[in-house]
Amino acid sequence: MGRVIAVCVSDRKGIQKTDVKSGYFETEWGIQSDAHAGKWHRQVSLLSAEKIAAFNEKGAGVAPGAFGENLVVEGFDFRALPVGTLLRCGEVLLEVTQIGKECHGHCAIYQKMGECIMPREGIFARVLEPGTISVGDEMAIETRT
Repeated sequence: MGRVIAVCVSDRKGIQKTDVKSGYFETEWGIQSDAHAGKWHRQVSLLSAEKIAAFNEKGAGVAPGAFGENLVVEGFDFRALPVGTLLRCGEVLLEVTQIGKECHGHCAIYQKMGECIMPREGIFARVLEPGTISVGDEMAIETRT
């Protein structure tokens, strides 16, 4: 079981996201008002709070949303979850669709640190069931029936 630490959105792609504390997740779309929402397999991005904390211990000094992630959750090693894993957070049901991503350009974090964790630690999901996710909500792996 995990707990949501941040819910982040941005109004355009290629920039850091801002923690808005709560967001509405639309079926087969993503978070309302987020630039990455759409009818594709990477509607929502997730990153482990523990991975961000470990990166900060190396001197990164980043806050939630810095990697462009939508959800920061403590209690999960997302990289260890297989594609197809179902994640339940209140009414919202997410399905993991991709682990990691190719980094097409070196962001400011990479320029400062010589690496970025999102390409190897971040995961992506699509929204199967809609609802609101807020900071403090619990997230759990749901068994596929």
